[in-house]
This record gives sequence, C-alpha cells and structure tokens, in this order.
Amino acid sequence: MNATAKKNYRLCLVSDQLATGGAERCAALLSNYFHQSGCEVQHVIVVDKIEYDYSGQVLNLGKLKNNSNGFLNRVKRFGVLKQFFTSNEFDFIIDFRVKRHSWQEFFIANYIYNSPLIVMVHSFMTELYFPKSLSLANKIYAKAVKIVTVSQKIEEKVRFNYAYSQLQTIYNPVDFDAIAKQSNDVFTSDFDYILAIGRMNDDVKQFDQLITCYAKSYLPNKNIHLLFLGDGDLRSTYEGQAKQLGLADKISFKGKIDNPFVYMKNSKFVVLCSRNEGFPTVLIESLACETPVVAFDCYSGPSEIITNNENGILVENQNFNELTLAMNKMISDANFYLHCKQNAKASVADFSLEQIGAQWLQLFKSNS
Repeated sequence: MNATAKKNYRLCLVSDQLATGGAERCAALLSNYFHQSGCEVQHVIVVDKIEYDYSGQVLNLGKLKNNSNGFLNRVKRFGVLKQFFTSNEFDFIIDFRVKRHSWQEFFIANYIYNSPLIVMVHSFMTELYFPKSLSLANKIYAKAVKIVTVSQKIEEKVRFNYAYSQLQTIYNPVDFDAIAKQSNDVFTSDFDYILAIGRMNDDVKQFDQLITCYAKSYLPNKNIHLLFLGDGDLRSTYEGQAKQLGLADKISFKGKIDNPFVYMKNSKFVVLCSRNEGFPTVLIESLACETPVVAFDCYSGPSEIITNNENGILVENQNFNELTLAMNKMISDANFYLHCKQNAKASVADFSLEQIGAQWLQLFKSNS
C-alpha cells in the first residue's frame, strides 16, 4: 500500500460513464491507483457505457433507464441512488460529472450524498459545473470539502467568479507504463503524417480550421499527411472539405480506435487547435510517446504542459496563421524538431499516475 495512505479509504467515484471522455478516463485510471493503494472503490455511472479499464464495483444506473426516461423512471433511479448511499458509508464521494441541471444537483448534493464530497471541474467552460446564481451555486457546493480543478487556469477562474476557499488543482493522471506498452505495437505506414485527435460532435476542436491550415502549409507538398483519430456527426463534413481542397488522398479519417498511442508514437507531431480545453491529456500522452506537440495557448491546460520551443510549440491562442507557421517549422527545422523530440518524454514525468495518485491520497489524509 502507498505510504501516503494511512487507512483503507472507502471511495465512491461518480461519473457519467466509464468511456469516451477525459473526465471518465481520469476516474477509471484513479480507480486503478486507489485499488492498488489498498482503498475500496465503488463507481456510480449514469450512462450504460463502459470502455475503460477500471477497478472496483459499479452501480450502473444506466441499466435502469428506459426508452422514455420519463418522470417515474427518473424517480426510480433517484430512489436506487438514495438507497445505495444510505446502505454504504464512504470516506469520500468524488463527483466527476458535468452539472447541467442545477436544481437536480442541489437535490443530489443535499439529500442523496451523505459523505464528504469532492467535486471535479474538468473544463474551462465552468458554466457546465456552476449555475449563474451565486446563491444556488453555494447551496450546491456548501458541503464540498474540496473542489478539484484539473488546471491552474480553471482554479483561477473559479476562485475569481465564486470566491471558494476549498479549491485545489490536481492534474489528470497518465499511465505511462500502459502507454509505453501500447505505443510499441507493430505499426506500418507508407507515409509520414501529423496527427489530430478528438470527438467530432461539435466544433470545439476546430478541425475544419486545421484542415485549412494544413492545406496552406508545406506539409502536403512534402507528402506529410494529416490523420484524424475520432468520430462524430461532423466527420462527413470534414471529409467533404478535404475532398473539395483536393487533399482527400493526404487527409485520412481513422475513426475511433482502441490504441491511439501507436499512432502518436509514429507521428511527426500532434496538433491541437481547440477553441477551449480543460486539461488536454492528449498532449501529455503524445509527449509520453516521445512525439512533440503544436497547440494553441487556449484556456486551459496547454501552457501548463508545453514549454514553448522545448517540447513543442505553444501558439498564440486562435492565431491560425501562426499555427500554420508552427507546423511548417516542425517540418523545415530539423535541429529544432529533434530538440523538442528529445525533451518530450522527460517533460511530462510529473503527470504520472503514481505522482498524481499520491496527491489524491494526501488530499484524503488532509481532509480526514
């Protein structure tokens, strides 16, 4: 058991699901660490979707959801949830969910949760977690022993807007051992490429702009392709854009894949041009694969991961001309590229699952 842990904490991790998103991956990874550290772990998920490796037992409320999701069905699920917490005594409840329905969250926080509560904030879009009403926000979070943000910029924003005192930043963890193993899988490609990763259900990732920047860059003429990992409703739009630009043979859409790390390992660099982020773990994962990154200095996270011109290029936020130039530099300046590549892996050592997990155990100890 980790020396930081003074007891076998009983923990309940509440997530939307154990699949798809960064918050959910964080919950799954931490559950593995907590379990290995001697803690007892229970998950509660509200959507019946599990893809990530996790430890502990699962109360899957999604299995109780019917097609109508009507009032009576929702009351039934709340009843099951209430009974679950009544029957179990936890040292801490860690809530990873976004909170779109404020009065529902008030009810959960005050009448269902019955153990010390830790609230996670995974996005700079803090309106996903906090209602506009300061009074209501305080009523929801009054019992939270900690509000944990995944970047310093998010913590600063929440502190400024709500003046909470129980704030702390703990970064998302990364399992370097798992990444190393998967990134070394057999992989072949007939061309060099750069890589972009993310869901395509909205325009937050701004992949259409990335395609335009790529088209303007040196890369197509040097036969360096652009690969996308991820899927969603906008994929067909992006495919149409690539075709319209005459680049369908150089822009590939691989969809959702089980092992993105082998693609990262063999990429020239990974590029991120999001409108906003929370803490983009994809940048850490890429660097862990010894692959440099090019990213906007968007809110929030990239500036806390990238040391400009050392492990990648931090581009002025939303400056797409500068993004194109940064992509060109990575390809045209071989010495600069090698410098960033050599620094990549060591630059993210502090984000290891072991170090981040130990910070969580210390948080538990300090609040017990």
